[in-house]
Amino acid sequence: MNYQKELEKIIQENIANGKCPGLLLHACCAPCSSYCLEYLNRYFNITVFYYNPNIDDPAEYEKRVREEERLIRELPAEHPIRFLEGEYLPEEYHEKVRGHEKDAEGGDRCMICYEMRLRKTAETAKQNGFDYFTTTLSVSPLKNSEKINNIGMRIGKETGIYWLPTDFKKKNGYGRSVELSRQYGLYRQNYCGCSYSARKEDSGQ
Repeated sequence: MNYQKELEKIIQENIANGKCPGLLLHACCAPCSSYCLEYLNRYFNITVFYYNPNIDDPAEYEKRVREEERLIRELPAEHPIRFLEGEYLPEEYHEKVRGHEKDAEGGDRCMICYEMRLRKTAETAKQNGFDYFTTTLSVSPLKNSEKINNIGMRIGKETGIYWLPTDFKKKNGYGRSVELSRQYGLYRQNYCGCSYSARKEDSGQ
């Protein structure tokens, strides 16, 4: 499936129907959010949902969440962008991935992590009357967009909230996120946030 074309089709249908739907956008960090928000805020009423219990270090978590809020304040937006912070309970993440501590990056541990964050986003979207939910994760060249979309579509069917298909790497999305990060002086981290990926960075693997 070409997820970018599917997204464009949904956007055009909403424009034709005079709609600007509500979107709950799970955000992993401000740099990844930058392009996604710039692109989507023309077509959706967006609330950024910052739910990342995979981030181990409270100081790192706090730094990232404050950068997300700053980006939302400073980024020009056709429609107002709102912010919602989820609960920060890293112990729940560690319980979910127990037994997968040594998995390779991009393996089962990461899929469990995506599932956890996307399911919470879908549940929150349904509880608060949003039309769609999605995530910024697909902008990263290190993330598998097909797997992310498959998880999102399955959770959408299970929870009864529409998943917005995305592959934000398309149309130079990642490159644009790097440009915006420089423009706004955003803090860019070199690991996803969990202690397992941090160990990988520290070891140079």
